[in-house]
Amino acid sequence: MINAKPRPCAELTIRATRADRSCSKLGKRWALTAAVLGSTMSFLDESVVNVALPKIEADLATTLPAMQWVVNAYTLCMSALILSGGAAADRFGRRRIFLIGVAIFATSSLVCGLSPQVDVLILARAIQGVGAALLIPCSLAIIGAAYDERERGAAIGIWSGASAIAAGAGPLVGGWLVDHVSWRAIFLINPFLALPTIWIALRHVPESRDPTATGGLDWSGAALVFAALAGMAYGLIAASTRGWSDAAVIAALVIGVSLLVVFVWHEKHSPAPMLPLEMFHSRNFSGVNLMTLLLYGALGGAFFFVPFLLIQAHGFSATAAGAAFLPFTIVMGALSGTSGHMADRVGPRRHLVVGPTVVALGFLLLLWSSGQQRYWVFLVALTVLGFGMTVTVAPLTTLVMNSVPESRAGIASGINNAVASVASLLVLSASGTVALSVYNRAIEQHSSAQLATIDMFRSVMLIAAVLCLASAAVASLTIRCSPARPPRQAPTPRSR
Repeated sequence: MINAKPRPCAELTIRATRADRSCSKLGKRWALTAAVLGSTMSFLDESVVNVALPKIEADLATTLPAMQWVVNAYTLCMSALILSGGAAADRFGRRRIFLIGVAIFATSSLVCGLSPQVDVLILARAIQGVGAALLIPCSLAIIGAAYDERERGAAIGIWSGASAIAAGAGPLVGGWLVDHVSWRAIFLINPFLALPTIWIALRHVPESRDPTATGGLDWSGAALVFAALAGMAYGLIAASTRGWSDAAVIAALVIGVSLLVVFVWHEKHSPAPMLPLEMFHSRNFSGVNLMTLLLYGALGGAFFFVPFLLIQAHGFSATAAGAAFLPFTIVMGALSGTSGHMADRVGPRRHLVVGPTVVALGFLLLLWSSGQQRYWVFLVALTVLGFGMTVTVAPLTTLVMNSVPESRAGIASGINNAVASVASLLVLSASGTVALSVYNRAIEQHSSAQLATIDMFRSVMLIAAVLCLASAAVASLTIRCSPARPPRQAPTPRSR
């Protein structure tokens, strides 16, 4: 999936002691290099997979629901564990958890590249998600431990830029590898990135942890949310082949929703919850997370199907399909800073209404252009999508951070990014079921796989546009003018 923003979920782990900040100038550069290499490996892999899905489906002689699980298995494990991964880094050591995450990610990537059948690939992708849930939080935590407050912004800027470049280049690089080497190559490049990452971390990155982190981790909460999301995703995907009235589908959905309710109850009574529910007492925080759920669900569900349309319906190469995403990435990279400055001046509410509306327009343009053979029309539609997300992302992120006390800004960011991942998981599961139903009905009417694929794509774009308009409506109804940052709390002696 092409991500609209890097996921700095471990800003909650950015606290560091003075001892942690004693790195030399060279040591800081080594720490930054390790963090960039580790996170780049994850962001590159996450953005490259969609372009390869049509080829994987053909080579492994499998189905669209199986391809949904190739994406969802990764997203499911990462979404359920990423907050726990950041907490584990604070408690047990950032370098240690980072190394474990990189090793898991690289090993599972090797299995992905060598998978003889789709079941093995799906399992390996799930393990990849576990590795990503550990290494992504730790990459920012390592930077936070190595750099003091005066230098940290510039270091995080380098990390964010490298992550954005990796996410943007992923579809193009992946498409070229699919066309000229093999889809397996997109996974096999990860071990080659992991080796220098592990070497640098072992030799040049000091261990650091948060001395104030006490108590156990909320593993039971992580297990509950994993089981809940897995049940809901299975039910939504299985409905495409079994039907909504099938007993297994109904049972999976009921169990998933029930476990989600149990998870909320558990978090309310847990002494160390991974999801502090009191944060949702803020109207702005609740509103911005609900609009994130709708907007990023639309984005994740729609972008899954773009390569299928371009490659299977219109015969473009995988490289061309990957290049189609470049306008989206370039516009966001070039204009996000400007959007952030404008939002600071006028407040985020207007941007959070206009941005998703423009994104909805982009999806409607994709719907209109789906029957076109001209490549440039897709570039125009994805450029409009890029403008819409550019207007949205910076003020959305800022509002997330400003809606809670400064001491909780990190966990707020982590929650918001986890919401974005969960949204992609659930909307992709549901829209895939709708799309397959439309495809099967269109095959009966047209007897043409090309026309059926176009009809399928149009149904998904319509769903995405509706979700984006709903996101804009939520922003209009719930977001108020940006609150002033609550007064900074005095740090305790142990955290200074």
